[in-house]
Amino acid sequence: MSEYRIEKDSMGELEVPAKALYGAQTQRAVNNFPVSGQPMPRPFIEALVTIKKAAAKANLSLDCINASTSHNIVKACDTLLNDEQMMQHFPVDVFQTGSGTSSNMNANEVIATLANNAGSVNVHPNDHVNYGQSSNDVIPTSIHVSAAIQVHHVLLPALTHLSETIGEKAQTLKDYCKTGRTHLMDAMPVRMDQSLGGWKAQIDAQINAIQNLQPALQTLALGGTAVGTGVNAHPDFSFAFNRELSALTDIDFQPGDNFFALIGSQDTAVSLSGQLKATAVTMMKIANDLRWMNSGPLAGLGEIALPALQPGSSIMPGKVNPVIPEAVAMAAAQVIGNDTAITIGGQSGNFELNVMLPVIASNLLNSLTLIANSATILADKAIAGFTVNQETLEKALHRNPILVTALNPVIGYANAAEIAKKAYKEQRPVVDVAEEMTDIPREELMKLMDPMKLTENTGE
Repeated sequence: MSEYRIEKDSMGELEVPAKALYGAQTQRAVNNFPVSGQPMPRPFIEALVTIKKAAAKANLSLDCINASTSHNIVKACDTLLNDEQMMQHFPVDVFQTGSGTSSNMNANEVIATLANNAGSVNVHPNDHVNYGQSSNDVIPTSIHVSAAIQVHHVLLPALTHLSETIGEKAQTLKDYCKTGRTHLMDAMPVRMDQSLGGWKAQIDAQINAIQNLQPALQTLALGGTAVGTGVNAHPDFSFAFNRELSALTDIDFQPGDNFFALIGSQDTAVSLSGQLKATAVTMMKIANDLRWMNSGPLAGLGEIALPALQPGSSIMPGKVNPVIPEAVAMAAAQVIGNDTAITIGGQSGNFELNVMLPVIASNLLNSLTLIANSATILADKAIAGFTVNQETLEKALHRNPILVTALNPVIGYANAAEIAKKAYKEQRPVVDVAEEMTDIPREELMKLMDPMKLTENTGE
């Protein structure tokens, strides 16, 4: 049996692997784009196949294709979506034609082959699977749908879990007071639950901002076809399609008010990527705070001990490193890099079509995955399990000359500064120096400079 078969498209004949479900147009793309060896992400392909399934159902409801054709297309889509090895049928490189036409035709060809194998009807990739559609509205729709599914089912649950984990951990740390730091230098004291409360507020703000983008993300271009006019699509196709897709995904998708904007630009993807970048910045801040607090344990701050997960050195026995915060920081850096590529991609909306759709899709889904997975491991493998070194906290806290700030309203800034400078110079507790340099009784000084009290702005 031959290793190849001959397939034909509008440009002529070429060899295709005998066992491949795809046809000539996919093979041309495989031949033309040996760029990265990286296919489109699985969530994108799953969204693309789901779109074809919803389109077949919508076209049947509008009498645009017959029942047998629709049934076989739907069955073929289900076969793909339930196949763990599905990606072997979608080999087209991310770096392909800017409209993603090769990926659209890849799906059309594979679905048509499976549909034809399952029944006696003749299902055509263009005339039936792609009926009422164009790559120019299918691929922008696939970007929105795949991202919307990831945001709804993966990203927001992961960020919510991180927020809740931080909140639960904070509740256990109310009695721990530590030296605050600004410019990495000693500052006024803070409670550890206050520090973690700041992290939680940052994550909650990012969750809220992402949720605000969901309606735009769930607004779809399908129905605009080639340039936004809807040529060759039934006038009610976009409404019927969104109804079917919403039922399949349990997410409320809506047709766009203006298909020209959704096909000619990728503003929503750029906005979501920007928000993912902001979330990455937040997570990098949390990761770095954990790394600093964990540093040492003898020659660093040593305020907390992160869970020991693996040996930290191939040569230094007993060394344990903050591996989870480091991994999260690297993932955050990648998300920031992805956003740059997506931003440049978003600028490539030339007249009626953006022509960097595949790279936008790939980077956006990569960022969604990185943020979701990082949020989960940061919560479960770092924040939930770290312990506090109370002795280390208190040793630094009560010697901190910056506590003299509490005396500003009593003795003035200049006099307080003299006390702080002497305490630094002589390496003595600030309360001892303040007792010598003021007429305030020691008991009152202890009360005024009580670190825990200084974490509460009572107005007294």
